[in-house]
Amino acid sequence: MSGTSADGIDAALVEVEGCGPGTRVRLLAFETVPMDDELRRGVFSLFGPAASLEELCQLNFALGEAFACAALQVIRSAGFEPGAVDLIGSHGQTVRHLPKGAPASTLQIGEPAVIAQRTGIATIADFRTADMALGGQGAPLVPLMDFLLFGHGLRGRVMLNIGGIANATMLPAGGEAGQVRAFDLGPGNALIDGAASHFSGGRQRCDQDGQGAAAGRVDQALLAELMGHEFLALPPPKSTGREEFGAAFLAGLLARYQLSPADWLATLTVFTVRAIAEGLERFAHTAVDEVWVSGGGAHNLHLMALLRAALPGIKVDKLDNLGISVDAKEAVAFAVLANETLMGRPGNLPAATGAQRAAVLGKIILV
Repeated sequence: MSGTSADGIDAALVEVEGCGPGTRVRLLAFETVPMDDELRRGVFSLFGPAASLEELCQLNFALGEAFACAALQVIRSAGFEPGAVDLIGSHGQTVRHLPKGAPASTLQIGEPAVIAQRTGIATIADFRTADMALGGQGAPLVPLMDFLLFGHGLRGRVMLNIGGIANATMLPAGGEAGQVRAFDLGPGNALIDGAASHFSGGRQRCDQDGQGAAAGRVDQALLAELMGHEFLALPPPKSTGREEFGAAFLAGLLARYQLSPADWLATLTVFTVRAIAEGLERFAHTAVDEVWVSGGGAHNLHLMALLRAALPGIKVDKLDNLGISVDAKEAVAFAVLANETLMGRPGNLPAATGAQRAAVLGKIILV
């Protein structure tokens, strides 16, 4: 998969045993394959006013080729041949996610037929649409894996992913699937990365270790405006993306506030942390003992320190310490979802997405 940051293609080679509550997963290999700069620019151009249907059509196939190459690379680097792999699960690249549209809709590209033909491996893709067809948000879908792999009998856990967007799964201690809650909290790295790229002239894709933010001061007026964003107050189920917290949103802010680069990074980082902390306080509706962080934000030392300070009395740690790399989690999740689809089992949790009922997700491309 490639996330909202479009900074690379995450490819995980996973051994899955069983399905449903008996699922066991072993991560054999993981790589983040850098996305070609031209391809990345093409993805971001689709969010601009000049995007064309021709570009969309061509990028769909170009990304399919790139995803296939990433899959083959992780397979071979682990010492396997493609024939040893039973199935590919591909989330794709989200280019539109409009859960509040009329009608609600979503679009992930990265043509799965290309992936299947280039690799010779059956491929399952387009996971979100079945949930949306049943009135759901189409997101988040990772909570099923969170429930199957990380639920704890005695400790209430939050599985927090800080990618381009921050999202969380609430796992009550000893809870059942129907008690799991999950939703997007707001921006994760999207605005921070956008600011880092803007002020470096594109030389930096992120604020490495949060060093820029740590050197700046928070602008309280800007922070107050950001914390007043209507998405933060919406009750779950809810999901968001670059349509709401992307380049256009950041450009509007940059046009109205004159801050130093460090102060921009400091303010946007604090906004991300406060949106997460206040969202959990407002909507978690369960006792929280532990927060396990995955995604690129887990590498931001300054952000992680701020998050621990914002969640006193709660253990905040990286997912690595539960046995799955913080970078690999979402790619692993779509391997698990693909396995559930193959077994004819639902892949969504209606309590998380708002769908009318559970549904088998995805479309299967055979070779």
